Amino acid sequence: MSAFGRKNGPAGMGAAARPQFGIARPMSGGASAEKGPLREKGGEQFPPLPQDAPPPGAPAQAPQNSDAMSRLDERMNTVHSGESEVGGFEASVHKIKEQVLPRLLERVDPEAASTLTKDELSEEFRPIIMEVLADLKVTLNRREQFALEKVLVDELLGFGPLEELLNDPDVTDIMVNGPDQTYIEKKGKLTIAPIRFRDETHLFQIAQRIVNQVGRRVDQTTPLADARLKDGSRVNVIVPPLSLKGTAISIRKFSEKPITLDMLQGFGSMSEKMCTALKIAGACRMNIVISGGTGSGKTTMLNALSKMIDPGERVLTIEDAAELRLQQPHWLPLETRPPNLEGQGAITIGDLVKNALRMRPDRIILGEIRGAECFDLLAAMNTGHDGSMCTLHANSPRECLGRMENMILMGDIKIPKEAISRQIAESVDLIVQVKRLRDGSRRTTNITEVIGMEGDVIVTQELFKFEYLDETDDGKIIGEFRSSGLRPYTLEKARQFGFDQAYLEACL
Repeated sequence: MSAFGRKNGPAGMGAAARPQFGIARPMSGGASAEKGPLREKGGEQFPPLPQDAPPPGAPAQAPQNSDAMSRLDERMNTVHSGESEVGGFEASVHKIKEQVLPRLLERVDPEAASTLTKDELSEEFRPIIMEVLADLKVTLNRREQFALEKVLVDELLGFGPLEELLNDPDVTDIMVNGPDQTYIEKKGKLTIAPIRFRDETHLFQIAQRIVNQVGRRVDQTTPLADARLKDGSRVNVIVPPLSLKGTAISIRKFSEKPITLDMLQGFGSMSEKMCTALKIAGACRMNIVISGGTGSGKTTMLNALSKMIDPGERVLTIEDAAELRLQQPHWLPLETRPPNLEGQGAITIGDLVKNALRMRPDRIILGEIRGAECFDLLAAMNTGHDGSMCTLHANSPRECLGRMENMILMGDIKIPKEAISRQIAESVDLIVQVKRLRDGSRRTTNITEVIGMEGDVIVTQELFKFEYLDETDDGKIIGEFRSSGLRPYTLEKARQFGFDQAYLEACL
């Protein structure tokens, strides 16, 4: 009797007669395998792979790998100067400007000059500049005279070397890293700009001129400042001792031409069906959160969505530095206020949201939420202000929901996390995820619905998604906008405005 309660077979019926499991079979490739039965029959259990062939199912990547390694070697061995280079005609004009400017200031009343426009100042300056050039015994041709006049006027009334970049419509971002280095963004790519400031004092004076226009200040006691230009461009200034390379100015230029959803579709940021779905979402007063990284196009998307708001609705926008330019007649922008020198008098976004509820708004739009004001926005969404929108920094729709929970928990509100999650699920209808890809293009990568709660987890449903496919030889990313083909949960809101059929067709 065996240990398992079975009788052993006859003596002749031993291990050789029973089927045996777990006996190792010889493998090809070793010395013993050459004599094995598999080798004798001519079969191979694991045939050897050719040396130059890739693994099964994988594309041949040897040339790509060598190309990638060569690019890494080239990047490692490249030496960058890191300083803006001004040469040729511009350098000669700037050199003459340094000689002319001190003598010009001696003959001009600064207060009288500040009351004139740039064109009037140019007319007044022309004879004075000719006198100064005659005194210095400098002869200029007509082109150099016009260039010198422009540089001097920009220096006295404008923002000095920045004026040239601000007037260039192709430049979308300006990043000044001290007096000797300025970068600009064109078509999503960063390049160094051919401008320089005289010294740190010159750059600091221009930074002060920018922030003083909106009633703010920047110095060593308040080394951080948010401001805006007259055209709505957003400006951030940070000065020493916080900035170690000198005064740093970051300018996000505002597009003179209003961007619409159709234009974004034409740029390749979204598909036609996504464009239609977002138009309906904006018109049907859905609560929308636009999520994305820095420079991904969140504010542009918010401005484009605002075009779909009914002209009869009263819209209030609340921002730290007013940069939204809504395309509606009944629009009231509100802006926060930093504390004064005594640390008092600050008006936060939360304060403005609470006050906005008393101003009879139809929609409340927040430029960006960073903290406990998220709870006030959710309260507004839940109290009859459907169609409210905001932007925040997150890398995906799921992370966006987590960030909203964390921002509310950052405040002093003593609410359980489950209650916060439930309020988010009941308030937010859509999350629009935008991304700036590595080729510089900006794409709407996800449109996700917030359905509700399942236990203590917020349930979402993805309507559209951008999927990466390939990359061209010049580095352009090729992808496809795909619809999930699901029936939208927010269809009932679209039905109330008569867009249910169009919304359903766009999502399926």
